Formats: sequence, C-alpha cells, structure tokens
Amino acid sequence: MDTRTHPARERLIRLREAMAAQGLDGVLLPSSDPHLSEYLPGHWQGREWFSGFTGSMGTLVLTASRAALCADSRYWTQAAQELAGSGIELVKVSGSMAQAPVDWLIRHTPQGGRVGVDGAVLGLAAAQALRSALAEAGLGLVTDRDPLDGAWPERPPLPAAPVVEHLPPQAATARADKLARLREAMVARGATHHLVSTLDDLAWLLNLRGSDVDYNPVFLGHALVDLRGLTLFVGEGKVDAALAHRLAADGVQLAPYGALREALAALPPGAVLWLDPKRVTLAFREALPPGLKRVEAINPSTLAKSRKTAAEAEHVREAMVRDGLAMCAFYAWFEQALGREAISELTVADRLSAERARQPDFRGLSFPVIAGFNANGAMPHYRATEQAHALISTPQGVVADGLLLIDSGGQYLGGTTDITRVWPIGRPSAAMKRDFTLVLKGTIALSRAVFPRGTPSPMLDALARAPLWAERLDFGHGTGHGVGYFLNVHEGPQSISKATPTPEMAMEPGMITSVEPGLYRPGRWGVRIENLVLNVPAEGPRPPEDEGLDLGDFLAFETLSLCPIDTRCIDRGLLRADEAAWLDAYHATVRERLRPRLDGAARDWLDTRCQPLARG
Repeated sequence: MDTRTHPARERLIRLREAMAAQGLDGVLLPSSDPHLSEYLPGHWQGREWFSGFTGSMGTLVLTASRAALCADSRYWTQAAQELAGSGIELVKVSGSMAQAPVDWLIRHTPQGGRVGVDGAVLGLAAAQALRSALAEAGLGLVTDRDPLDGAWPERPPLPAAPVVEHLPPQAATARADKLARLREAMVARGATHHLVSTLDDLAWLLNLRGSDVDYNPVFLGHALVDLRGLTLFVGEGKVDAALAHRLAADGVQLAPYGALREALAALPPGAVLWLDPKRVTLAFREALPPGLKRVEAINPSTLAKSRKTAAEAEHVREAMVRDGLAMCAFYAWFEQALGREAISELTVADRLSAERARQPDFRGLSFPVIAGFNANGAMPHYRATEQAHALISTPQGVVADGLLLIDSGGQYLGGTTDITRVWPIGRPSAAMKRDFTLVLKGTIALSRAVFPRGTPSPMLDALARAPLWAERLDFGHGTGHGVGYFLNVHEGPQSISKATPTPEMAMEPGMITSVEPGLYRPGRWGVRIENLVLNVPAEGPRPPEDEGLDLGDFLAFETLSLCPIDTRCIDRGLLRADEAAWLDAYHATVRERLRPRLDGAARDWLDTRCQPLARG
C-alpha cells in the first residue's frame, strides 16, 4: 500500500491530538469492549479503525512519535500486509500476548509519563497486572477516560437490534431453573449479589439471543443478580413488551444499558458481590462503594453452560447432521465445477454459506469463512476480500496444483458448528501429503484419547502435537477451544493448548471442544484438520486385574462433526493400521448419519469420499 495513502496515518494524527489534549504520553488500545468480547460491535473496534489491522486479536500501542501493533503468530503474515505503509511497527508476539504491549510502552514512553487505556474495556485481572508493571517502570496509568474521545468522529453507534427468546425444544432448560441454580451457588459462596457482564453468559443464563455482535447470537447487556431478582441492563427498545412480561414473570426487571455503574455504586453496605476478575472490567469494579465485600471467582454460568445437557447434546448432533448435509452439497458442486468454472476463494465462501443457509433452523455463520488456497492457507485467520483473494480454477483448468483449506461453521437453533477440511487441487506434492498426514495423525491421536474426569484440558495438548514434534514441527495456535450452544464459537473455560492449567479448565462431561492441529508453511501452504468433540463417559470393560481398583471416572471424545476427510491427501506410508481403522470408522459414521438424507450428486460425492482406505 502507498505509504502516503494508508488511512491509519491520518487517523493516528487525530488520535495523537486527542492523546495530547488528555495529558497522555502513551495509549493502549486493546481488542476489547465492556463485556471483554472476542468479536466486537463496531463501536469498540478502535484498534482496527486506527491501525487498519482486521484480525480478531491484537493490541495497538502508541506514543507521540511511535506506534506498534502486537499480534501472535496466527496473524503475522496478515498484519504485515495490512500494516504496510501505515508507519505502525509489527511486534511479533511468541510469548505472553498481555505482556508484549506493556513492554513496548515501558520502552518508548518518557520516564514519568502517563499511559491511557479506557477502564471500561480493560479486564480487571489485566488492569491489575498493567498498573503494577507500569508503576515499577515509573509510569502512571490513567483509566477514567476513553482515549478515543474526540479522535473518531465516524465512530459507529451502539447496535439497536432486538433481543429474542431462545425457546424450547432447543432451549432445554428453563430460565427459572438456571437462575435457581445460580442463586444456590451464590448462597454457597456467601454472595448476596452477582454481576454478569460477558455476553454469552448473559444470553445463556436468560435463554435470550440477539444480533449485536457479528457471528455471535448475543446482545449487549449486563445482569445484576440478587437472591430474589435480577436487573437486566439493556438498550431501550431492544426488549419488546411481550418478552419483558415473560422476563418479569421470572423476576427479571429491565434498566437502561448505561445505568449499571450507578446500580453498583448503590449496593447496600452489607452486600457481598460475586464477580469474575477475568470477565469484568476495571470500570465496574471501581464503581463499587469503598469497602464493599467481594467474592472473586469464575462465573457459575461459565462453568454451567460449558457442560451441555443430554438434551442439548441431542440437538447438537442434529445440527451437525444439517451442517454435514450442507457441506456435502457444496463439495459435490465444487468438485464437479473445479477446472470447468471460474472459482475463487470468495466463490467458495459464498457458495458454502448459501448451502448452510438452506438448512432448517440456520441462523447465520459462526465466523467468517476462511478459504485459503496454497499460500493463503498458511495464514490461520486469513479472510479473502474483494481487494485480495486467490483464484483457484478457470474454465480452462485449475490455476495451480496445491491445497485448499476451508474453515467454516454455522449457528443453528440447536448448536454451533466449526469444522476445517483441506482438499487437493490438481496434484498435491509429496511434501503436501506428508504435512497433511502428520496433522491427521495428531487429530486422530487426540480424538482417541481416554482420560480421567477432571483432567486439566491443557494436559491433552501434547497428544495432538506429538506426531509433529517427532518431526521437529509445531503450530502456533491452540489445539482446541470450547464451543457454545447456539452461542459463541469460542468459549471457555476449557482450552486444549499450551496455556498454564487452572482448576476451572478441568474436563467434565458434556463439554464440546474443537480438535484442530495444524501445520503452516508461510508463502506455500497450510494444513488444519478440525472436528468438534463431546466429552462422554469412556466405555468398555476393564481387565480382570483392574476390578476393585478405585480408578475414578474416565472420559472419552465423541466426534460430532460430520464431513469426510479427503484421503487423496494422505501419505499412506505414514499412517499406521490403527489410525487408518479410526478414519474408516469415522467415515462409516459420517456415511450412516448423512446418506439417508441426501440424494443425487451430493450422495454420490459422499459415497466416493467415505470409501475405506483399503479401497479408496
């Protein structure tokens, strides 16, 4: 991009003017909002607006003369491209994402200077660490103002989409029952009040959904719960009269979205407030009356919603069938059209999304489709645009041999999906097949795991990486994230990754998690194979010598996603017999679940792609 025309240059001038007017020497702009969301409403996408970097995670830091964007390895290639000509330095983070922007500010902010960050979007736990690190370096932290005030005249307003109810049969547990269990947890911890600010917790707790955040069926709001009622702080007009009446029957009263701070400040002297320091921002903690007693622990709803009930699991299985049917229809068209029609990465995204939209109870995508051909597939969070995308096929044939990575998912009333497949275009090379097979071996190894109930989820990470580690290879992202129930495609508390384990990361029955190892060769190709799995009791008899031993409960994974894994990309010499047997069994399940509801080209495609390896 021309260094004279990159929009960030002019925007940073405005931001520095606002920074100087507020008496600040440095500014930190996280990818965050008052709910600490991953995907943000436009009103809080300041980091993207002022930097031009469109990735979902990253932090912009600047002083009067320098600026930097801190991003982890998933975004290095993308960020380098999008920041070119902006004057913003890319800080490649390979360690702590939270620490890197702080270190940069300490190096570049004048001694004794003041660093500003909006306390309304700064997590409580992050604020404590930031304040301590800056103070040790002789820098002050200012959190009582928004550094973007006066610098962003085009700032979008708050979203005004209506709130809707998530109804039975998909909403399998009544709102009143969820609130009763929450209050039982509050009483057990000695709390009289509880603050819920994270949007997926709020939506799950109240069986409500919205469209305020792209790809996540949530709405902007907060809840202040006491032992008798609940106040929902939500935008005026977002809840209609009929829904308000039904909420009131369950003890839910409405208040303006912006009135939470005043409500917190008015808590009575004897109150004990339960809040989650990882899911509440600094501004709300600082609104509390001095000396108010607090219980700081994970939200009970975060744990509860991660453990899907048996009824919810059945709805998820049906959502997976519908998702699989859509993918079969798409891939049947794709293989027929490949080399005969003009197909780009944008075509893939549009056609696949259209097939999902034809399914009953579909409510939108769970994230933007990632369709990356060859080099673009090496960027884990790549997204094709009208300005920059790859052509895959023309009426004269494929553009090049290689690999096409497609990561996609949908929101259905009965579940959220997320799946990644890699398909051969033309003739994949031996090196491509090797990479594909090593990743597949990792997917199989983790999918077959049996482990004690309560195992910290990060402990499982090495199972998926071991086949890659044996070849001195690795990938920079986590292996697995929790997935919501018609909610956010990324949810906690479990995380199969290199994260430091914490007690709330314990694997429990009913959790849905992704299994998605990968391997990326920048500028060449990328491989990722992803399924969603459900924690279920491990089955099968124990040997006679184990009888009578108190070994506790064990869990295993039920693979939920239903779409063939392309065997044309496999290096058969690298796959053991037991691994091939797992893949054949998986394909038999996919065929059994999908074939009765398919016909024509989609059914023929499924039959072809589900052939056992011995015949494939």
